[in-house]
Amino acid sequence: MISRNVTIKNASGLHLRPTGMLCNEAIKYKSSIKFKSGNGNETNAKSVLSVLGACVKCGDQIEFVCDGPDEEEAMEAMVRLVESGLGE
Repeated sequence: MISRNVTIKNASGLHLRPTGMLCNEAIKYKSSIKFKSGNGNETNAKSVLSVLGACVKCGDQIEFVCDGPDEEEAMEAMVRLVESGLGE
């Protein structure tokens, strides 16, 4: 299991379009991919409804937690996607 913190840079936070991109990337991996946000709740990064329900805003820091056979690749992909601005 590995974890890493990233800051959400999108002006609108994780609304529907960036959430879809995040989830589409997460489902490519066998590993469990979750994140913890400021409220302390753990969110399944493979579930659009869970990610939208986390209400992550611009400037919020989240901690990705990946656990499984391809956790290193999954973590790199998730962090790269968030740091690139999730298409915005």
